Amino acid sequence: MLINVYDFDNTIYRGDSSYDFYMHCRRKYPRVRRDVLGAIPLMIDFAIHRRDKTRSKQRFYHYLSFVPDMEREVAEFWSTREANLKQWYLEQKREDDLIISASPVFLLKPVCDRLGVALIASKVDPKTGLYDGRNCHDEEKVRRLRAERPEVEIGQFYSDSLSDAPLARIAREAFLVTDDEIKPFPPV
Repeated sequence: MLINVYDFDNTIYRGDSSYDFYMHCRRKYPRVRRDVLGAIPLMIDFAIHRRDKTRSKQRFYHYLSFVPDMEREVAEFWSTREANLKQWYLEQKREDDLIISASPVFLLKPVCDRLGVALIASKVDPKTGLYDGRNCHDEEKVRRLRAERPEVEIGQFYSDSLSDAPLARIAREAFLVTDDEIKPFPPV
């Protein structure tokens, strides 16, 4: 089955949905504001490559444990942030599109459901911030695609990040998205 595959953050969504959701929660819950201080050392370790992305992000997502009604917060978040979906994507969207993202499933599933597209994303417990598996990033995106949708062949792939080169390599055509500019993905 030949389909189009898209990264989400900074590709079809203007911004980083995980960061935007954190800021949404931070404005409402004082414990969320205080908790991120514990994540700073891990984020520094990640930046200098001493920890893996899953462990660092898991510590960051610990703030989720201070959000009392996650389903309500996610719905409230998308009621204002759905406008951040990029027009070029909405104009070319197909019902067989697949979004593959490092952002959490619980955060992206509602908007993907409204768009009527499939989703593969990081499995993060919305109550604890703990991962079930690895962060869906880099080579993990290809591994998850092969495991969850082995019948899929990528016609066109779109991403804002060179870290998505593993998916670009297996696509018939790949595109790099910068804001609203779409150009061929550099050779990988």
